[in-house]
Amino acid sequence: MPGETLADVIENAKIMSALKIDFVKLHTLFIPEKTVLGDMYREGKIEIIPLEEYVQWVVTFLEYLSPEVVVQRLIGKGPDEGVLFSNWGVSWWKIKHLIEEELEKRDTRQGAKCDYLNGKAVQKFLR
Repeated sequence: MPGETLADVIENAKIMSALKIDFVKLHTLFIPEKTVLGDMYREGKIEIIPLEEYVQWVVTFLEYLSPEVVVQRLIGKGPDEGVLFSNWGVSWWKIKHLIEEELEKRDTRQGAKCDYLNGKAVQKFLR
């Protein structure tokens, strides 16, 4: 979402993992016309991160996400009509391919950095 940072992405993965959610769906940002977000986009009030950075963030999110959480969706897309921005003008399968390539390049996987759930600060909330 506009305004999020990589630190937010990591924190979201940690929170979802600590809460032991069952499923997660990732969705790329799309900006419909005739919305507050659309107005903000047209006025240059929000910044869209580059596709390459988005791919990095998705892979980092997956690394921190518990391997027990089922990822039901990696990519989404907006409708074909009435959209100001959707998927950087790239097809969803291309973005999926870029994510898979980055996972391979880093030699990583979902949960690779999920080593924080046994700390005593988290455990007191899981009781």
